Amino acid sequence: MTDTYDNLSKEDALSILLMPDQELPKLLEAAYKLRKKHKGNMVDIHLLTNARSGNCSQNCAYCAQSGQSKADIDTYQMINYDKLVKDGYMVKDRKLARHCIGLSGIRFSDEEILAFAKEIKRLKKETDTPVCCSIGFLTREQAQVLKEAGVDRINHNLNTGRNYYPNICTTHTYEQRISNIKMLKEMGFELCCGGIVGLGESPEDVVDMLFEIQTISPKAVPINFLIPIKGTAMENQSTSALTSEYCLKVLCLARLLNPKSDIRCAAGRELYLKGKEKWMFYAVDSVFASGYLTAGGESIDSTIKMIQEAGFEYCIES
Repeated sequence: MTDTYDNLSKEDALSILLMPDQELPKLLEAAYKLRKKHKGNMVDIHLLTNARSGNCSQNCAYCAQSGQSKADIDTYQMINYDKLVKDGYMVKDRKLARHCIGLSGIRFSDEEILAFAKEIKRLKKETDTPVCCSIGFLTREQAQVLKEAGVDRINHNLNTGRNYYPNICTTHTYEQRISNIKMLKEMGFELCCGGIVGLGESPEDVVDMLFEIQTISPKAVPINFLIPIKGTAMENQSTSALTSEYCLKVLCLARLLNPKSDIRCAAGRELYLKGKEKWMFYAVDSVFASGYLTAGGESIDSTIKMIQEAGFEYCIES
């Protein structure tokens, strides 16, 4: 592998994840050069609203909203519009980058999409904030309805590598995810596409996932680190491999493979990278504040303070 980390092969990428921890500073510097070149010193903060909770037919092993999960969470078909617009104004007033809206479930009826699009139109009219939706598999017609309502970005994570995917979900396929992403890209949506690390996968699986993401060339790459949730199939999943050093290697590799994308450290940063924020931001230019769907998170004020104490600035997405 070259010292510049240019044109990485899968073998090179795997060697990064397996490198001795004492070599991490050199990797961080390489990631920071790309981060500085393409993102400057800025960090975007995103707010995530769980607009539809639980009631999902899928069996994703990590997810508290899975149909097979026994996790103690709030369930509802659709969030009250007042709460949705309140979060929208929080994004606007606090000068955050984007309002991310998640809906549990894999497919929705045309009627449900039309009703949701109506709420998005109202939200955009009132707050005019950028909106990203995580909303399962859409038909082309449904996606067009959301686009016309003001959704300019769609999140659809791969979650893990292709070969490992059947270990975390069997109610839909990896290829269905890829097909959905390709359709959305063809329609002109910005894409947000990332994954989850710590599901029991191998480093090779992480490499495969990140290379697949590279071919998609998304605007944003959210990297989550598993927080085992009681009541899910992975409540007893060991996270011993998720050392801060390994997490930083994953984030650096995501930056090296996607130098122009927003690399977002999502769920798990408060758990696995606490006290390492300065080094995290050598690769990362985007974070969430105030929680992750069914899990809590650091407040907006604490997140801003953390960014500034690490020597970076937060800003509105351009």
